[in-house]
Amino acid sequence: MNHTPGRHDPASDLNLNDFRCWLTQRNRAENTILAYTYAVQQFFSLYQQPDSPSLRQYKCFLLEHYKPRTVNQRIRALNCYMEYINCPEAPVAMLRMQQNTYVENVISQADYEYLKQCLVRDGNYLYYFLIRFMTATGVRVSEVVRLQTSDVEKGRLDLYSKGNKSRRVYIPKTLRQDTLQWMAREDHPPGPLFLNKQGQSVTAPAIRGQLRKFSRIYGLDPAVLHPHSFRHRFAKNFIEACGDIAFLSDLLGHQSIETTRIYLHRSRAEQQVLVNQIVNW
Repeated sequence: MNHTPGRHDPASDLNLNDFRCWLTQRNRAENTILAYTYAVQQFFSLYQQPDSPSLRQYKCFLLEHYKPRTVNQRIRALNCYMEYINCPEAPVAMLRMQQNTYVENVISQADYEYLKQCLVRDGNYLYYFLIRFMTATGVRVSEVVRLQTSDVEKGRLDLYSKGNKSRRVYIPKTLRQDTLQWMAREDHPPGPLFLNKQGQSVTAPAIRGQLRKFSRIYGLDPAVLHPHSFRHRFAKNFIEACGDIAFLSDLLGHQSIETTRIYLHRSRAEQQVLVNQIVNW
C-alpha cells in the first residue's frame, strides 16, 4: 500500500494542553504523556478527524512505517484520545503480540554490586543511593525522582500507579538508615531527595544519560544499564527470597498478577549459566 494521507495544520482544532492535563489527572507517567501527545499530533497531521476511514488508514500507515510495539503504542494513544473527546467510534484494534515468557537485559547481582562499589569509590553518592533505591524498592524511574526527604524519614512512600491504583513503597530499614546518615553528612535540605548540581530534582532523562556514561566508564554492558533493569533486579531478587508473587505484584503496582509472573522465569543468560553448571556429559 502506497497511501499518502493529505496533511493539514491541526493547531486550530486540537488543544493538546487539555489532553495533557487529562492524562496527568489519571496519573499517567511523564513518558507516557509525551508518547501519547506525539501520537495524537501525528494523527492530526495526516487526517482531519478520527472517523472510521481515517482510523483504518492510520493503522495501515503505522503498519507500513513502524514495528509492532510502536504501532500498538500509537493505537493505544489514539484510543485514549478518543476516550478523552468522547468519540463515538469504536476503539482501534491493537495488534496481537506474543508475550515474552522471561525478562531480558536485567543487571546481574554481581554487576549491581560492582557498580555500587565503583560509585562509592568515586564518591558519587547521589547515584549510589538512587540506584540502591530503585533496586531495593522496585520503583520506576519516574517514581524515584519524586522521592522526598520526608519519605525517607517516614520509611515509606505512597504512590498512585497505572490505572489509579494506590500502592505503598516500603523503604527497607538498612537503606533508610544509610540514607538518613548520608542526608546528615550532606546537610541535605528538606524537599526532593535526589538533586542535581543546580539544586533541582534529577530528571529521568538525566538518569538514563548518566547510566549510559557509567556503562562506558566502568565497562558494563549498556544493554543492562537502564533504569528499569534495577526494577527487574528487585523483582527477581524478591521472588527468589520470598516467593510471594501476589505481594510482589502489589509492591510493583501491577494491574494484573499475570504481568508479575514473568519474574518466575529465568532469562536466556540465566538459562545458559544453569545449563553450563548442570550439563557435564
